[in-house]
Amino acid sequence: MLIEEVKELCRELGEEGLITTIDSFVSLNRELEGKRGNEFVEIAVLGFLEGILTTLKIRHEDGRIDALLGKVRARREELEALFRRSRSPLTEV
Repeated sequence: MLIEEVKELCRELGEEGLITTIDSFVSLNRELEGKRGNEFVEIAVLGFLEGILTTLKIRHEDGRIDALLGKVRARREELEALFRRSRSPLTEV
């Protein structure tokens, strides 16, 4: 899963403090799963991971960060598309 990949990358980059932060955020959001739904929580977690990876990108020059950021961003966008309402086409009067 993407969460574990991000945590492993943090570990390899010497950013162990971020692992605790990720675990705390995921734990808090999993508690909302019953109320908001699995996909909603996953979008929130992916957005958070995207922020973590963006920060890592500033701190470290490592191609693995960009690759993982692309995967996280793509999955988040995929899930967000499910929540977007389709717009009715405007008709001319």
